[in-house]
Amino acid sequence: MTSLSVDGLTKRYNHGRPALEDATFRYEGAGAIGYLGPNGAGKTTTLKLLTHLLRPTQGRARINEIDVTEDPKHALADVGAVIETPEPYPSQTVREAIEMVAEFRSGDLARAGSEIRDLNEKLELPPLDQRTGRLSKGQRQRVVIAAALIRDPRVIILDEPTNGLDPKERILIRNLLRELKKDHLILMSSHLMQEVTEICDQVIFINQGKILLRDSVEHVATRFQTRSVDAEFATPIVVDRIRALGPVVKDAVVVGERRFRITFDGSNDARAEILKGLVSLGPVLSYSNSSLMLEDAYLSLIAANGGSAGS
Repeated sequence: MTSLSVDGLTKRYNHGRPALEDATFRYEGAGAIGYLGPNGAGKTTTLKLLTHLLRPTQGRARINEIDVTEDPKHALADVGAVIETPEPYPSQTVREAIEMVAEFRSGDLARAGSEIRDLNEKLELPPLDQRTGRLSKGQRQRVVIAAALIRDPRVIILDEPTNGLDPKERILIRNLLRELKKDHLILMSSHLMQEVTEICDQVIFINQGKILLRDSVEHVATRFQTRSVDAEFATPIVVDRIRALGPVVKDAVVVGERRFRITFDGSNDARAEILKGLVSLGPVLSYSNSSLMLEDAYLSLIAANGGSAGS
């Protein structure tokens, strides 16, 4: 079974405060795990240790039960990763950049053509014969992600995958990851609460090198009792109509095209009543805890641990 685990993983630089201290977690099977924390929290350090870009001061990282430090070739054979902000060679075409990674992985380009066509459709890549040096930052990022996904690796490790992308590009990546998590194991770092809320099933909160909490997104919502929900309609709705649903709605604001954030007292009764009222206004496409739920939980954990959200 596909698995990813770290046990007591620690990394120190120059005998200073650990960039990562005694990190321990394990995940098996398919799904998406959000690794949340501010810049400098230890997210990228963890991902570099998992992909053998760094060696641990102590502890172990394993992928599919294989120790990454002891046998990196086999541990990473079924892993696709994007760490920090890699760039394709500017003289390569989009096709060449992706084919190069495919060849590294298997030495056989026979299947690469159909895989590239599939990734091209899902990620709306720029023309395959265009030089990557002429692409925008967002286009290059999508090429890099496509290269990471070539050969369909079972484990996908992504460091801030939507960093530098425009809203349309973020939606493309979000939709692709939501599809991939059905039969892949994805670990993605992010500082964007909404991104993790919309993609991930599990969440890890980290700050100042220490893991503060590991839990499902659903359980975090229960534990910290979110007081806001996001609703999206199929047709345009005037926000004042939501505010007029009654005293159960404390406030409502527009957060996107036909998308609204509604605050209330946090009770399940109020949550159900709001949904009933929204359905009376028009067809509801989605209704879920807002990304503020993770933000509130994270800030509460930092305060409880006497830490700072800064880096």
